[in-house]
Amino acid sequence: MQVTFVTTIVVGAPVVAIASLFFELASWGAWASFAVRVGALVWFTTAVSVYLVARRRADEGETERSSES
Repeated sequence: MQVTFVTTIVVGAPVVAIASLFFELASWGAWASFAVRVGALVWFTTAVSVYLVARRRADEGETERSSES
């Protein structure tokens, strides 16, 4: 859970900042809405990636245990 949170912040902040350069954001509400939408996409991508890595590591651990038997 902490890996997902930290990775989302570290990756998400620069992604939102760079992506905002290409859009006209006239008000604070527009900025906030944009940050939430892009941040949600970054969070979802990060969460799925972390899940897949954890699942792969768990599968590798089971393979090692079964080969030792």
